[in-house]
Amino acid sequence: MKEYILACAFSLCVPQVLHAADSATAPPDASAANASDWALQITPYLWATGVKGKVSPFGVGPTVNIDRSFSEGRDGLNIAGFVNVWGRHDRFVLSADMMYTDTSDEDTYRFPGTSLLPPFEANGKLNTRQFMATVQGGYRVVDTPAFTFDALAGLRLWHISNEITASGLGRSVSYDESFGWVDPVVGARVFFNLTDRLSVQAQADIGGFDVNSDLTWSFLSTANYTLSEHLSFSAGYKIVDTDYEKGGHVYDTRLSGPVVGITYRF
Repeated sequence: MKEYILACAFSLCVPQVLHAADSATAPPDASAANASDWALQITPYLWATGVKGKVSPFGVGPTVNIDRSFSEGRDGLNIAGFVNVWGRHDRFVLSADMMYTDTSDEDTYRFPGTSLLPPFEANGKLNTRQFMATVQGGYRVVDTPAFTFDALAGLRLWHISNEITASGLGRSVSYDESFGWVDPVVGARVFFNLTDRLSVQAQADIGGFDVNSDLTWSFLSTANYTLSEHLSFSAGYKIVDTDYEKGGHVYDTRLSGPVVGITYRF
């Protein structure tokens, strides 16, 4: 039985192209909207991330260590979608970052037991679906042409669903289990305008505080280049660290890697 494979299939949803920056985007101040209007932008993105840590996809299953690079995580990806929506009205700011992945892997797995059936090992298929969203609102504390500082607060939602299916001897056996949680987060974002086209920004948040996760935090830093009135390109580095353990489920991981994004401003 390859417990490592089970854990990796569970985390495959992570080492693909993932949850990029809460704004791996063009500089917020690049929008041409008036201060009295809403400035809106949307960014599809890629996050070439690896994952390190320990996970337990099923409450009655084993907890195993994982250390997986981006290139190792691409196999088994069925579908993935990642997007950020950012808005500003005067000094009020809003950021919504969403990720969905669907992955599968076939190997030898340990099936959790039930009231009628003890745990057992069999060849089968593991399908994992994962959704994560971080929504934050905030206030622009400092607003100058060369530098801005935003204070942020919000929520980070995780929902993970796993299903194991095995076939043999004319019958099929399956087991599925889902879990999820919501964490409060507080954070900040700084932006530096270097030239009329080039800028840099950094954003960080921290949360959990034993509400659900023991601790969760993220950090992003990007360099941004304005291509036109509506388009910008960004490249940088992103880290998301989560320490969650409840009801037998364990998700104690650090995701990190380079990120790139293309922003469209309305």
